[in-house]
Amino acid sequence: MSQPSFNIVIPARYHSTRLPAKALCDIAGKSLIERVYERACESDAERVLVAADDQRIIDCCKEFGADVMLTSTEHPSGTDRLAEVAQLEQWSDDQIVVNLQGDEPLMPAELINQVANNLALDNQAAIATFCKEFESQDDFQNPNCVKVVFNQHQHALYFSRAPIPHDRDQESSQPAYHHLGLYAYRVGYLKKFAQSAPTKLEQLEKLEQLRALELGERIHVDVTDLDVGLGVDTEADLEQVRRLFQ
Repeated sequence: MSQPSFNIVIPARYHSTRLPAKALCDIAGKSLIERVYERACESDAERVLVAADDQRIIDCCKEFGADVMLTSTEHPSGTDRLAEVAQLEQWSDDQIVVNLQGDEPLMPAELINQVANNLALDNQAAIATFCKEFESQDDFQNPNCVKVVFNQHQHALYFSRAPIPHDRDQESSQPAYHHLGLYAYRVGYLKKFAQSAPTKLEQLEKLEQLRALELGERIHVDVTDLDVGLGVDTEADLEQVRRLFQ
């Protein structure tokens, strides 16, 4: 099967909590948002669009020639920002949109293509995403590392900050999987998400993908061995990424 048609939307907030104005932070002579945009353009996407909430990001994106749109400052999540873009652009319900976080300058283009392809091939799923096998027990126990379990059809059963699955007898060699925050959506689901209230499990775990499961949607989960690189959440992350680019 040939690569399906898909768009990429890069949600970019100015007032990020842990690293203010991080979208505009310099990485070896280019802003973080430009680095992410360049990575997105390496994929097979038909269109790459930055969805920003601040004129300063808009101005920065225009300087390097990005397709950029000013969106609401009121969105509680990047998914809500994608839904606004899909509505403004009047994309059809079947259109596939990849959400590439605005702080992922090292995300492989191969993985972006694959998550779109996985969703195109799974007619039962509204969303596709990825996971990796945990390599350390510390990460498995870390609540900041989200875990996922899925069935034999590669559909998610649950996502949690808790260590799942729990090995009661401590005798299993069953692998555990770290969820990666790269998503492909069908626009029809984005519309449904934007019109629905946060659900109880979503609020409890602070994981918006649980809303999809509580709404009865299916999420395709694929396992990858690719190195997705470091996301920029803190000043320390920023310095590490700067060293990699230099």
